[in-house]
Amino acid sequence: MKFCVLMGSPRLKGNTAELLKPFIAELEDKKAEITYISLATKNILPCKGCYACQDVSGEYGCVQQDDTAEIIEKIVDCDCVVLATPIYSWYCTAPMKALLDRHYGLNKFYGSAKGSLWKGKKIAIVATHGYDAEYGAGPFETGIRRLCQHSNLEYMGMYSVRDEENIASFQTEKAMNGARVFARKLLENDTDA
Repeated sequence: MKFCVLMGSPRLKGNTAELLKPFIAELEDKKAEITYISLATKNILPCKGCYACQDVSGEYGCVQQDDTAEIIEKIVDCDCVVLATPIYSWYCTAPMKALLDRHYGLNKFYGSAKGSLWKGKKIAIVATHGYDAEYGAGPFETGIRRLCQHSNLEYMGMYSVRDEENIASFQTEKAMNGARVFARKLLENDTDA
């Protein structure tokens, strides 16, 4: 199974990266293929809302020249996209939000082109947040569930840990074991295996 982990945190060695360590280690242990993309190191422009992509068949088709097309290729090539993000103001970080807004080119619903470049992909969330999970990360999860419904994607769930003691919160056996269990859940739900 191929995973594309989209790391949304601007802190490349922060809490979200720490929580991803056991998650990725478990995937690697089970021989999954992993592409890890740190969005903070990429140039991702906001969507212009021009809909030019909607008239381009069979490919992404965005007119903007940035790193998004390269990231989209990795998304199209994988089986499961993992949205790894700290929660800022009840949603994902700005680079991830910009990338999610650029999904229009993957769905050809609004122009002369038809079809989807990512229909049936699995989407999962790994999140770090303050507050409890429902209050802190619930709005983001709701948004992703709606994106999945709109785009005919399979939502696989969310694993999240609350920041109570800074990075130590993500190094507890409970947090690390939960990340490993979530990775195994994603692998076990691989219908192509």
